[in-house]
Amino acid sequence: MKSIIFVCLGNICRSPIAEGCAAQLIKENALDIQVSSAGTGSWHVGEAPCSNSVKVCKANSIDISMLRASQFTPKDIAEYDLVVALDESNMNDLKALGVKNLVKLGAYGYESQDVPDPYFFNGFDGFEKVFSMIEGCVKNLFDTEFKK
Repeated sequence: MKSIIFVCLGNICRSPIAEGCAAQLIKENALDIQVSSAGTGSWHVGEAPCSNSVKVCKANSIDISMLRASQFTPKDIAEYDLVVALDESNMNDLKALGVKNLVKLGAYGYESQDVPDPYFFNGFDGFEKVFSMIEGCVKNLFDTEFKK
């Protein structure tokens, strides 16, 4: 079984959205892939995704309400075939931990741009924009990295 983990800063908004989008693709295509998400920081460990992330996913028929934040640790390096950073800062943090099997999500559809933190947008509109970006990039990543 292949495995993939999406990593952002706190694991309550962007990476749970990516995990939800990936889980949906895995289910729809009957793929044998384990998916997870984590944050580089520990501030939110054990918390549910933020309400706007849950809301935007639900509006797109994806349920992430059961997910709980975790922190990416060195033991995760060996557990996942592919580690996907949501922005350059996360990439740098993961490289510092020694992650080699590392890609940036934005490289799969947004010219290697960072997936922005939706909290820097005004209101729910930012979550919709970030969801759209993540969904497209996750689909492209799966088409590229996990073709049957």
